[in-house]
Amino acid sequence: MYYDLKEIKVLDGHKLFVKFEDQKQGVVDLSGIINKGGVFTQLKERKQFEQAYIDPDWGVLCWPGDIDIAPETLYESARQIQTN
Repeated sequence: MYYDLKEIKVLDGHKLFVKFEDQKQGVVDLSGIINKGGVFTQLKERKQFEQAYIDPDWGVLCWPGDIDIAPETLYESARQIQTN
């Protein structure tokens, strides 16, 4: 199974639209991970959260400061959305 991220878009709150190499797409709410603390606490600030990007070599969701989330974690928690 291919979990590499191909597209992300920052949404309201701590949500992201995500699209994977296998074309699965959906919305992930990261507020639970952020509220657990640790390195993810930095993402509570909207400006920091909005700096999300996909590492071009690994297909992983990243933020400045060496913060990342494995794509398979996102894949399992992505709430599928309907596409026409």
